[in-house]
Amino acid sequence: MNITPFILLCSAGLFAIFSSTISKSPVLPIFTAHLGAGLSGVGFIASVSAFTGVVMSIPAGILADRLGKRRMLVFSAIVFSTAPFLYLFVTNIWQLALIRLYHGLATAIFIPVATAMVSELFHRERGGKIGWFSTSTLIGRFIAPIVGGSIIGVLVFTPALSYKVVYLVCGAAGIITLFLTFKIPVTEERQNKTQSWQETFRIFQTVITSKGIIITSAVEASILFAYGTFETFIPLYALGIGLSAYEVGIFLSSQIITLTLMKPLMGKFSDRHGRQPQIFFGALMGSFCIGGFSFFKSFIPLLVLSILFGLSLSVVTSATSAFIADLSRAEGRGSAMGVLGSIMDIGHTTGPLVSGIVATYSGIAKSFIGASLVLVLAACIFWMSVMRCKEMRSVKHI
Repeated sequence: MNITPFILLCSAGLFAIFSSTISKSPVLPIFTAHLGAGLSGVGFIASVSAFTGVVMSIPAGILADRLGKRRMLVFSAIVFSTAPFLYLFVTNIWQLALIRLYHGLATAIFIPVATAMVSELFHRERGGKIGWFSTSTLIGRFIAPIVGGSIIGVLVFTPALSYKVVYLVCGAAGIITLFLTFKIPVTEERQNKTQSWQETFRIFQTVITSKGIIITSAVEASILFAYGTFETFIPLYALGIGLSAYEVGIFLSSQIITLTLMKPLMGKFSDRHGRQPQIFFGALMGSFCIGGFSFFKSFIPLLVLSILFGLSLSVVTSATSAFIADLSRAEGRGSAMGVLGSIMDIGHTTGPLVSGIVATYSGIAKSFIGASLVLVLAACIFWMSVMRCKEMRSVKHI
């Protein structure tokens, strides 16, 4: 049976993100507390790998353009397959922090480079294909906490053993990722063996000075700012208005399922009907949904808003990556996806932080309204600077 590079990429993405997610959800905060850390220590460890994503996504994209995307995917898979086994020897919080920094390299490299590779494999249908790749990673993200939580639950009376078992499963998934990545053939349309570092950085300069790429990345960062606010504060908000933890779980699960199912469809829709209007109206829809949480205090309306917010996430994020690929040259696509990865990580990381400050002084409901305003502002800037630009309106899916 001949397995295509795209199927190999999606399969590797599923196991890679399963491995990444099971290393932190739900085991990481419990393991950190087991090592003797307080709440501030738990928060510090949780933020370490996100920091790696912000810092390393851009260099990973540059190196992918210079050295080849497959080489960088193999390197990230080596990290996926080795980092989990280091957790078995951790005895204090600083060792754990160093391992989280190292482990964070894997996702920081894998996602932008794999997305660039998918966009290189496909042209007119790249929105749909990026959507399918994203769905494969979301499946891994969805399954991982269930598996990790089940292991901890079964071995509840021997917690030290349960953490080790979780990280052994994490390591096994990393090894599968490495095997699948080695099977991916070199797919670059252009080989950059003769390209100088000077040329590489010149191409990167064109990426970071592209108004379309930066503003589109900022829109994705804005909706992830809102998502970070939602996932952090909707449990506290719902419990505070008298809903149960079970109902909170339904909110979160329904949103992930909606996002997983709709991303390929929305990506395909952007291929056929254009990406700019989809990004704009998806951001407005997301703004309406996240702001709407502050006005309702019963289960059904909040469930509907959760599902619609998941839909808005799929509408925006399925089109942004593809549009950035459209705007970038083939030899600079890794850099472009690295810029997107770094900016979106900033949005996702600062969402809970900024909204936490708003919630502390004005209440959780106001934090939802604040996130809504951030999205409206991003949508308006996108409309004025990208959609009204004749040069970018004429961009084809190439």
